[in-house]
Amino acid sequence: MTYRVCFVCTGNICRSPMAESVFRARVQEAGLADVVEVDSAGTGGWHEGDTADPRTVAVLAGHGYGTGHTARQFRASWFPALDLVIALDEGHLRELRRLAPTPADATKVRLLRSYDPAVGEHGELDVPDPYYGGTDGFEECLEMVEAASEGLLAAVSESVEERAV
Repeated sequence: MTYRVCFVCTGNICRSPMAESVFRARVQEAGLADVVEVDSAGTGGWHEGDTADPRTVAVLAGHGYGTGHTARQFRASWFPALDLVIALDEGHLRELRRLAPTPADATKVRLLRSYDPAVGEHGELDVPDPYYGGTDGFEECLEMVEAASEGLLAAVSESVEERAV
């Protein structure tokens, strides 16, 4: 049974495709690619059909990650098929929980940085939107995504193992 994770940011051209690419690499490295499906979307549809922002592509490629991506908008109808919906900031978290058709679906929505043990209980959980800045913001975004991906992978691996029992 496939475990499905979808990363969500605003337009699905900066943060969520970056998180998708990094997490997909972690899943492959862990040998879980046959049981974990990784995807991304945006809360809005402004960029549907577009590729990722060129700065996202450049930063990902510069760090050895895949860059193929087509933006799309998240749909509430996807909730039943998803196991985790990973929001990149508090605004996305609220919007996704509002869209959730059931309370159980709303519990599937989590903030990415909540999986980063270095953030701590009272740390900043938002991954800032790098869209209006320079390349440094995209590099910072990648660092945050990478730091949280290990904890997310551990949580997903545990859930996959529990299903296998």
